[in-house]
Amino acid sequence: MSESRSGVSEVFGAFLKLGLTSFGGPVAHIAFFRDEFVDRRRWISPQAYADLVALCQFLPGPASSQVGIALGLMRAGFPGGFAAWLGFTAPSAVALAAFALLLQGSNVSPDAAWLHGLKIAAVAVVAQAVWSMGRALCPDAPRATIAVLAAMCMLLASSGWSQVLVIALGAVAGLAGLSGAPVAKAEGVLSGVSKRGALSALALFLALLVILPLGVGAGAGRAIAVFDAFYRAGALVFGGGHVVLPLLQAEVVPPGWVGKDTFLAGYGAAQAVPGPLFTFAAYLGAAMGGVAGAIFCTAAIFLPACLLVIAALPFWQRLRADGRAQSALAGVNAAVVGLLLAAFYDPVVTSAIRSPTDVAIALGAFALLALWKVSPAIVVVLSALAAAALSALA
Repeated sequence: MSESRSGVSEVFGAFLKLGLTSFGGPVAHIAFFRDEFVDRRRWISPQAYADLVALCQFLPGPASSQVGIALGLMRAGFPGGFAAWLGFTAPSAVALAAFALLLQGSNVSPDAAWLHGLKIAAVAVVAQAVWSMGRALCPDAPRATIAVLAAMCMLLASSGWSQVLVIALGAVAGLAGLSGAPVAKAEGVLSGVSKRGALSALALFLALLVILPLGVGAGAGRAIAVFDAFYRAGALVFGGGHVVLPLLQAEVVPPGWVGKDTFLAGYGAAQAVPGPLFTFAAYLGAAMGGVAGAIFCTAAIFLPACLLVIAALPFWQRLRADGRAQSALAGVNAAVVGLLLAAFYDPVVTSAIRSPTDVAIALGAFALLALWKVSPAIVVVLSALAAAALSALA
């Protein structure tokens, strides 16, 4: 096997494992990625990873998937980027498509105790991520203050656009007040994308954003209308998967493509699978058009995220080498810690912690992760088993 193919296989295997075990939503995914690719595999430095997360938080679309695609691109070029996306996306997409096709025979309740245990595990994973990233990215009072203010803003006015505004204000604060703060030197990290490739991706992203609605208006047919609806959902949504779900409801229920009851059943199932919540598109596509529909809608909703990452990576590399840009990134990174802190409370804690028993399981999971360095995948399984066992004994 050539070195290139070996790299692609390595990327696919790593992300397939994460796609099978990364429960808890985008914030938890970022934590899982950090553990796997910064701490264990050392594909990227902690500072470069933090900068990459900041970039993807600023872009519309599923931030955790975009971080994964970027890591794959940097590791093994375009095939690596596709392998990372496929490995991380396929498990939940297949599970949700299968659920849509077998909906009538499904007896699994979204409130099952073991499923609730998966959410509790996410509390521990995200808590560890916020703690470790906070220590690394907010080592002084100015940056810690930016993080606290960012968290306060998101808790008071949480929306996709407020997230973008908070990140932008973090950059301004970094430029204004962190010029003297110690910032890690930007090491050379290959983006895996040429400038020509980046500009081509940006042009295609914008062209589809304009041409698809025009085609729908001209009566191009249902296939184009469906692709346009899912493409726009992936292109214009800030804030991750939790934000895209109600937007998709507005797109597919009123036209009668998917019934309300069918949509709500899939909405519950989407909370119970690992991987990105954007794979809810696979459920909707399968409900509308079987396996082919699942593939069609999944490709449509993730395409803009892929194009935007390809477009941004080479310029991100240049910005990381500029002193003023590094000061801005220091502010952005501190703001991202605040976003993670706010997200740790809502939706992670608010959706998972219902009782003292849940707190006990979460504390045990956190101890296993932070003190004993147990694999997150094992912690997820143990949390699910603990929740199921304690529920049976109650």
